[in-house]
Amino acid sequence: MGMVFTHMTMSLDGFIADPQDGVADLFGWYEAGPVTVPSADERWSFAVDEASAGLLRTVLATTGALVCGRRLFEHTKGWGDSHPIGAPVVVVTHYPPAETAQWKTISFAGGVQEGVDRARQIAGDRDVCISSASIAQQALELGLVDEVIVSLVPVLMGEGIPYFANLADAPHRFDDPAVIEGSGATHLRYRVRRH
Repeated sequence: MGMVFTHMTMSLDGFIADPQDGVADLFGWYEAGPVTVPSADERWSFAVDEASAGLLRTVLATTGALVCGRRLFEHTKGWGDSHPIGAPVVVVTHYPPAETAQWKTISFAGGVQEGVDRARQIAGDRDVCISSASIAQQALELGLVDEVIVSLVPVLMGEGIPYFANLADAPHRFDDPAVIEGSGATHLRYRVRRH
């Protein structure tokens, strides 16, 4: 069985999007270099530096399922039923869409534990990626997260959607990071310490 990790791009003051879900000030590193990394969907590719390309290639190659929340699912319109990571998506929501049969690569779960469990079944020996802040927070609190990846960009947003906030079971401690110095982002990989 693979690990469960979460990966988000974050501002220096801890935000993964502005208050309106905008990411323009954060996602510049995806277009900051000469190395093309194709995603699993031909509609998207990344142009990054070599160090960032290594991280992206690893994530794309090892992820067997993705977990997100309803807000991200709605904001992206379900990625047109083809997430760039090339893996099935489990959406955690108490209110699934009325029509779920139209989704071939997307399923719905009523809670975080159920969503991660289903993603693990789908992923098999591959990893599970959590890509929504609220789901990552809840999964961390439940002890389901093995690694936290932060792509830290040099911007202060002042306000927005935090990566981690209001954790009831804090502090959560991580091992020292593996540091990948990229262009436009410093990537930090933290293994989560178990209590």
